[in-house]
Amino acid sequence: MNNLIQLRHTLHQFPEIALEESQTAQRILEFFVPFKPDQVFEKLGGTGLAFVYKGKKPGKRILFRCELDGLPIEDLKKTDHQSQIPGKGHLCGHDGHMAIICGLGEKLAENRPENGDVILLFQPAEETGDGAKAVMADPRFEQIRPDFAFALHNLPGYPLHQIVMRSGTFAAGSTGMTITLTGKTSHSAHPDAGINPAQAIAKLIQELPEFPKQASGFALLTLIHAELGSLAFGTSAGKGSLSMTLRAFNQQDLDVLIEKVKAKALEIGESEHLKVEFNFVEQFAVSVNDPDLYSVVEKAAKNQGFNPTEKPEPFRWSEDFGLFSQVCPSFLFGLGAGENCPQLHEGTYDFPDELIETGVGMFWGILKEI
Repeated sequence: MNNLIQLRHTLHQFPEIALEESQTAQRILEFFVPFKPDQVFEKLGGTGLAFVYKGKKPGKRILFRCELDGLPIEDLKKTDHQSQIPGKGHLCGHDGHMAIICGLGEKLAENRPENGDVILLFQPAEETGDGAKAVMADPRFEQIRPDFAFALHNLPGYPLHQIVMRSGTFAAGSTGMTITLTGKTSHSAHPDAGINPAQAIAKLIQELPEFPKQASGFALLTLIHAELGSLAFGTSAGKGSLSMTLRAFNQQDLDVLIEKVKAKALEIGESEHLKVEFNFVEQFAVSVNDPDLYSVVEKAAKNQGFNPTEKPEPFRWSEDFGLFSQVCPSFLFGLGAGENCPQLHEGTYDFPDELIETGVGMFWGILKEI
């Protein structure tokens, strides 16, 4: 494990944010040179990588995925591997996830699969929700389109090495949404001569947070930011915007919530004679675990000596691995990072090195059970 820990520390020192992960990808590429994969796909979906290990006989294609990107957040934990890039840090543990998949590559180099192919995917831009989409849009994705896909995420707050599982929805789907309302500026002494979106924004702020209550299951609308005109006291604003995050445990509930918000904005905009525009960012599909794969992951955990725990309800955060669950039977599980571990995206977070061996063992066990 020492070489994997050293790799993890190097990746931690030089984080790159979404769609800028070229040096990270190069480090991974160099690490795999001695492990002789049968195929290598570079610049997949931008900066992604995929390594293919072919079995001796035809069979299913199994994909294991990790993430390349760090966060635009300062690394505050003083260690010998603290980030050397100001304002950027691996504060979600993607450095550890990469080390785990690299460890799986080491094992595959020594023990090629008996049947089918194994794909090790290093995906860009998970944090923005753009990475999985970019990989799948790459024409070469058809050459690695999996029959099954697996991923893990470390979970602070759970006991170290605890395997956290759930059948069905594991993590919520979500999207960032901005409504832009455009009217007409006027002199502030004659606001009646313009079209100010202030009242429309006020109505939306009051009414939109009530919409999730109409969903069949969990749904949430969180207001994030509002903007109106500029600080010019002689001018009545002619433009404004309202930004929010929408999330739900069910993809249909999320889609319906989006359409209801759009309809209400258009209704209010029309009544106030405003032009209404919508913009969506950081779109994450609901992560749905295939029920038939539950026993595969559970058995892999028990064979490792771990008694997995069942999560009563899905996590509210989102993961763009959810898009894979729309392509093939998929399973995302959690790996406890310690009850006292700082939370993800906190400046003092650091992936526990002890989890690398556990993660490799879990993926190897899944490979043997599938």
